[in-house]
Amino acid sequence: MRGKLIIIEGSDCSGKETQSKLLTSKLNALGYSAIQMSFPMYDTPTGKIVGGCYLGKPEIGPSYFDEGSVQVDAKIASLYYAADRKYNIGKIDEYLEKGYFVILDRYTSSNMAHQGCKVLDKDERFNTYQFIDKLEYWLLGLPKADITFFLHVPYQISQELMKSREFLDNHEKDSEYLKNVELTYLELSELYHWERIDCVEFQQMKGIEEIGEEILKRLLRLI
Repeated sequence: MRGKLIIIEGSDCSGKETQSKLLTSKLNALGYSAIQMSFPMYDTPTGKIVGGCYLGKPEIGPSYFDEGSVQVDAKIASLYYAADRKYNIGKIDEYLEKGYFVILDRYTSSNMAHQGCKVLDKDERFNTYQFIDKLEYWLLGLPKADITFFLHVPYQISQELMKSREFLDNHEKDSEYLKNVELTYLELSELYHWERIDCVEFQQMKGIEEIGEEILKRLLRLI
C-alpha cells in the first residue's frame, strides 16, 4: 500500500520543523514507518540556489537579486522552489512506494503562501495560487498532499519570537512581508481546507508537546 504524504505548514516561528520531527518520532513509536524531510532541501544543488542566490541566507551565500527577494515577481520566484521539489521528489516517491508516512516541513502550499502574499489584488492572488498549483502538480507531476496541517501563530507573536534568531534572510527581515504571509496562509487554509492548529492561547505559545499531541490525534482520526 502506498504511503501518505503529510505536510506541516505554518507562520514564521510556528515550529514547523520541530513538529514535523516530533510527529515522525511519534508515528515510528506507534509502529508506523515514517520519515521527515524539509523543503527547500538546502544541502542539494537546487536548495542552495534557493537559499543563497535567491534568499541570501548568510550561512549559504548572498542573494543575486539587488532588489531583494521580496521584490522578485511571484511567478519567477515560485519557479526556484518548484525546481527544488522536482529535483528531489525521487527520494519522497521511493518512501511513499514503500508505504511510509512522509512528513514534510513545507511543500507546494508554502510556495503559494510566500509568493501569493506578494500579490495584493485578490483575484490576481488567486491566479497566482492556480499558477503554482498547475505548475507543481500538473506540469511537474509532483504528488499531492494527503493531509496538510497549518500551524498558526499570529504575526505579532512570531515577530517577538524572531528576535531570538541570530541570522535572518531577506524575507525574515521584512515585517510587512511577514504580515502578508500570515494573511495569505489563513486565506489558503480556508480555500484548501487544511487542518488548522492554533499554536497560541491567551497570547502565549502552547507547549511543543501539547501542539504535537493535537496534530497526532487529528492525523490518526483522519487516516
